[in-house]
Amino acid sequence: MPPESRAVPQAPTGVVPPAVPGPRAADPPAADPRARDPRAADLRAAGPAGEPRPVPGHLGDRAPTYAAEPGRLAEADPAALQDVVADTVLEGARYGTYTLRAASVRGDSARFRGEERRDVLLTARFGGGDDALVLVAVAGADRHVPRAREAAAEVCHWIAAAVGRSQVRLGDDIRAGRRDALRSGLQRLTDRGYGRLRARAAELGYEEDRYTAGLRCLLLPIDPECRTRVVFGTGPGGLFRLRAGTWEDLEPPPARTPNGPDGPDAPEGGARGFTFRAGVARPGDTLLVCSGGLAEPMREEPLLRGELGARWSAPEAPGLAGFLADATLRLKGYADDRTAAAVWEA
Repeated sequence: MPPESRAVPQAPTGVVPPAVPGPRAADPPAADPRARDPRAADLRAAGPAGEPRPVPGHLGDRAPTYAAEPGRLAEADPAALQDVVADTVLEGARYGTYTLRAASVRGDSARFRGEERRDVLLTARFGGGDDALVLVAVAGADRHVPRAREAAAEVCHWIAAAVGRSQVRLGDDIRAGRRDALRSGLQRLTDRGYGRLRARAAELGYEEDRYTAGLRCLLLPIDPECRTRVVFGTGPGGLFRLRAGTWEDLEPPPARTPNGPDGPDAPEGGARGFTFRAGVARPGDTLLVCSGGLAEPMREEPLLRGELGARWSAPEAPGLAGFLADATLRLKGYADDRTAAAVWEA
């Protein structure tokens, strides 16, 4: 008997029959998280309201050895928590015709190894009214030397206290342009500060050159009629000026003289001995005082000078976050602490 035939129902005209589920399409592959690494992007990304937002970046074809962000914290002593050192310090001020920005940042190497920041930044205003004086002290210590930060902090604090006690006389000398008096007085003050470090080194059983730090101090009068800027110090560090889009190293290497680099015929400044400079700022100038961790790449890397020159040639100083991003532009081979203080002249 032939099989029973059945009529197949037809869908009404104009009605689309339901689709028969087919094989499920494969999900798209997950995005590689490395593609979102900010170090592979531009040095700036869009922030709220379209404002540029600084992100970690580096200059040059090769990425630095260490990560861009802090890693390990330094070990703390529960009996000396007042000595805990922050990874990063920011400071800023505006008086009269100038704007100050300053930052001190733990180096990539110290962040990776869980060591404390050894650089020291101290900013203070002494006095009131137009007679007041702003001091910015920058000290950089060798990360290979035990208790290096202690030496940097000690010399910074001692120098700052001495400047504060002499604020009236120093302010008068700056406004009157008594350059020789300033130089001799500040050199005596610096010598006494380092004499204290040598005495402390003897107490600790260290060699003198093992318990020390490079120092640069910037004195800024608050008086808007006075544009004289004074910088003094000794040891590793740097003083640079950005004028008309060009960087000038205001601490050239010591000249060869019959009496040696520190003899009486040697010029002011240089890598050894006491360095002193008192100059009149021009509108549009940017003055940079820094520890050795930034001075070294500023002298050796044209790429860094060019990038900072482009960023800091604008009439207005960057905000604190922008300045921090600028001062920490990374290059392979430079992983020490960085401390910088910059002054924009209007």
